[in-house]
Amino acid sequence: MSGDMKAVNSQAETSTLLPPSLSLPQVKICGLKRVDEALVCAGLGANAIGCVFYPRSPRHVTDEEARDICKNLPHGVSGVGVLVNESFATIMGKVERCGLKAVQLHGHESPDLVERLVREGVTVIKALFVNGAPALADAQSYRPSAFLVECAGGPLPGGNAMAWDWSAASGLSEKHPVILAGGLNPGNVADALRAASPDAVDVSSGVEASPGRKDLDKVKFFLEAVFRTGCARETRSVF
Repeated sequence: MSGDMKAVNSQAETSTLLPPSLSLPQVKICGLKRVDEALVCAGLGANAIGCVFYPRSPRHVTDEEARDICKNLPHGVSGVGVLVNESFATIMGKVERCGLKAVQLHGHESPDLVERLVREGVTVIKALFVNGAPALADAQSYRPSAFLVECAGGPLPGGNAMAWDWSAASGLSEKHPVILAGGLNPGNVADALRAASPDAVDVSSGVEASPGRKDLDKVKFFLEAVFRTGCARETRSVF
């Protein structure tokens, strides 16, 4: 069976777990460094695979590693590049060289940069931070494809495996497509979905065996928890 068909079959099977009154959020598994693990995540039902280009991250990938991951993903699964405070030229270079379908901007990028990338046809996800900057209140200044919301305060840009009050994102998700991230794992993602009603969830360290290596059983349990719980409102497609 082809990789595309495995992904479709897996998503079809797991989506039957969702009660008919609920909507199915999308799932991004982030921080992948290996093609084989990315393909398993896609086959289990992930909608997007994240490749981190931030040099200080233990999950950092080279352009070659990201390209190998993205070119092997099945149809319908997006490769997402995670970047921090990079220029327009650098970001577009990553998009073109690696075959990215979306970029996740995790620093202090300007609204103008976000709009310029969107005009190029790139799906742009802008991170906002509870207890950090840019904050949720800054959403009005940006026009991305979607926002990613998580807490701030760890040593690296991103969630740093820190759980937080996910309901803080619920107001934003009423107005804009929102990806919920930060401290999520198979044991708490259901509570997070009920608290914030996001369109998608993003997990990295919560399904890892070690930085950059996924525990594929945890990935499976995470996805199953999402598919069982769903969202109480109709979700919007991000990826």
